[in-house]
Amino acid sequence: MNMPETIAALLRELQARKPLVHHITNYVTVNDCANMALAVGASPVMADDAAEAADMVQYASALVLNIGTLNSRTVESMLLAGKAARQRNIPVIFDPVGVGATPLRTTTAETIIRELGPAVIRGNMAEIKRIAGIDAAIRGVDSVADETDGEQVARELSQRLRCVVAVTGKVDIVARGQQLCRIYNGHSLLGRVTGTGCMATSLIGCFCAAGNDWFCGTVAGIALMGLAGEQAQALLGKNEGTGSFRIRLFDAVSLMTPAGLQTGIRIEMAE
Repeated sequence: MNMPETIAALLRELQARKPLVHHITNYVTVNDCANMALAVGASPVMADDAAEAADMVQYASALVLNIGTLNSRTVESMLLAGKAARQRNIPVIFDPVGVGATPLRTTTAETIIRELGPAVIRGNMAEIKRIAGIDAAIRGVDSVADETDGEQVARELSQRLRCVVAVTGKVDIVARGQQLCRIYNGHSLLGRVTGTGCMATSLIGCFCAAGNDWFCGTVAGIALMGLAGEQAQALLGKNEGTGSFRIRLFDAVSLMTPAGLQTGIRIEMAE
């Protein structure tokens, strides 16, 4: 498999199909996630009421669940929508924001994983280690965990849960069983803008909605976010900071071409 060519073809398919991607996500980043999905060429919908969450899945090609601003109302909606997604065999992309920080987040993440069987789980190192049952340092929803053994943790968790596991950090890791990809794109400014992790999860959902290989879709979404971060930073003027970076990040994604994505991503398939 030539992964850069595959990712370029996925972007081409995504832009042609404009798949509907249903999100039940957190209210801090919901607007940015919707705009990021639009920027890449998908069609987002954010229906989080239990009365319609499952019905909306009937029109979608992927479901993104994010527990960043968790409450009992949206937990019910996530489970209803997720069960509808399973019945339709469309992928559930799960972002376990802050799992391990509070009992509610931990039990909710465990329930979603157990009952919905996500196709993809994307988190930072602390979140992924907590899901794997490893004690890891977390501060609110931010990871301060040691990234040592990240690849082994991702592989073992992927095998145990039978899903794609993505760990975003200095070097991003995507694992499906023993298959593993390292992604080297990115810039430190991505960590200084709220919601870039959530937006990366949305991009994963968009790519998974355009194809049927969740591993390739996950690599594509994370690599695109990293490359767009590099391009956004490169365009900043002398007196421009994180606000300008955020705007340029959306510009970079919306202007990305399949050829530009193929030549710009820096990835490595592990032996």
